[in-house]
Amino acid sequence: MAEIGVMKKIKITLVKSPIDRPERQKLTLQALGLNKTNASKEVEATPQILGMVRKVTHLITVEELA
Repeated sequence: MAEIGVMKKIKITLVKSPIDRPERQKLTLQALGLNKTNASKEVEATPQILGMVRKVTHLITVEELA
């Protein structure tokens, strides 16, 4: 059972190049901390992060961490 106030963590990996993508998508990837292909980042699953992930789902893979 998760404690109240503890967010789930997710691992985001950039799997496709942002070349030839709209500037907003490039900036979203930059905000997530994904600068190079195959770069991974572990972040907390806040509503803001999940919104950014939703905008670039075609470029990334997402895994839930235990």
